[in-house]
Amino acid sequence: MLKLSKLTDYAVVALVRLGQKDEVTTSPVLSRSTGIPEPTVAKVLKILATQGIVTSQRGARGGYRLAHPLEEISIAAVIQAIDGPISLTTCVDGGDCDARSTCGLGGQWDMVNAAIRSALSAITLADMKNHTVIDRLDGLRTPSMPGGPAATA
Repeated sequence: MLKLSKLTDYAVVALVRLGQKDEVTTSPVLSRSTGIPEPTVAKVLKILATQGIVTSQRGARGGYRLAHPLEEISIAAVIQAIDGPISLTTCVDGGDCDARSTCGLGGQWDMVNAAIRSALSAITLADMKNHTVIDRLDGLRTPSMPGGPAATA
């Protein structure tokens, strides 16, 4: 099953909430407004700060804020920040594979992985906040994809 980590899910929730605030916000405040445990919020924000997705401010009025508007932060960027590279199998992008010589699918997973990366890169945190993910994905659909335009003869 292809499934995002709970930490990535929490990161998206925290970032969208952070994007709704104009001021610097602390992890306890973000925790209370999202229902995510404070230690988890703090961990996620520290990771996101090292990846340049949020900025941190120290001191009595310290906390976190988005480094970029929600419209400029893709779901792919959040996934990569928290979980590392988006890679469906170990052989994607030339990775090591024990079965490469007998598998017969060399390079095929690269195309599947690229399609998923492309879709995730097209969806922004603003799309998540505004419930417009389907609108964003409409442009990516092909006739062979579910919900894509039907071929006419």
